[in-house]
Amino acid sequence: MIDLKKLPKVELHLHLDGSVRIETAAEILEQDIDVVKSNMIAPKKCSDLNEYLTKFDYPSVILQSRENLERVAYELALDLVDDGVIYAEVRFAPLKHIKKGLSINEVVEAVLLGFSKVDIKINLILCMMRDMSSFDNLKVIDIAKKYLNKGVCAIDLAGAEALFETSSFQELFNYANSVEVPFTIHAGEADGILSIESAINFGALRIGHGVRLLEDSSLMEIVRDRKILLEICPTSNIQTNVVDSYGNHPIKNYYDYEINVSINTDNRTVSNTTLTEEYEHLINELEFSVEEIVDINKMAIKAAFLTDDEKMQLLNEYNNIIDCLL
Repeated sequence: MIDLKKLPKVELHLHLDGSVRIETAAEILEQDIDVVKSNMIAPKKCSDLNEYLTKFDYPSVILQSRENLERVAYELALDLVDDGVIYAEVRFAPLKHIKKGLSINEVVEAVLLGFSKVDIKINLILCMMRDMSSFDNLKVIDIAKKYLNKGVCAIDLAGAEALFETSSFQELFNYANSVEVPFTIHAGEADGILSIESAINFGALRIGHGVRLLEDSSLMEIVRDRKILLEICPTSNIQTNVVDSYGNHPIKNYYDYEINVSINTDNRTVSNTTLTEEYEHLINELEFSVEEIVDINKMAIKAAFLTDDEKMQLLNEYNNIIDCLL
């Protein structure tokens, strides 16, 4: 079989702060590496999403300077290239990184600078947070608009989904639509069908996770017919206790039902995974073929927050690599 690490990959759902190298965190914090590991890598089974989210506390402390933001972005770009990724959309919440005096502009520019040092195309998705005020989240939309097509491609809504219902964020997404900033929304992970339904009603082009869509066949039909893509993160879904095992993950149901899906790590450090490993799980435990993995990557390209010309160029690059491998 083909070496999956060499397979060209597209990643659309990846958190910067959940992908900080353990060694880097230990160096910056001057802590024992085993202590850092225990605080940054989630167990294979958490009680729920909220427990999983506690593993972001250490990165939040680290990522408060331009130097550290730039370094972590640079190292993540290197890790993506090593994993065979040719295009990625990396997301983070800029307002979580201004505690020591950085402006939002400085935060975004530091991350973009880090990415620019590696030969890979990466765009940023800026996250609004469910536990932040509307006033603050509006700032995220405005900064995304400022940098749109200049390294930023969209916004997202992230955080404790079950504690802050998706339906309550209607006004923010009305504003995003009015200023033509594209968006994806975390939905259907810790919360259920109503969360997904709200995201769709807001006009989301993609759904972060959406793993619980299987609970409503009529909504499945809507997602399929509107070609809304589900950003699936198998290992993360198991860790947050939304799915009990790889073998029972609904991604195969969605794919067979012709719903657009992409395969993602969510958080390379917190979930202690790579895209290569995610592919291995789907092939070994859900009987996906390499050809189907390739098809899913092409779905990801079509759903990427890129211009039509950029998508065509990326698809051609992808096909050229595949032709040399298969």
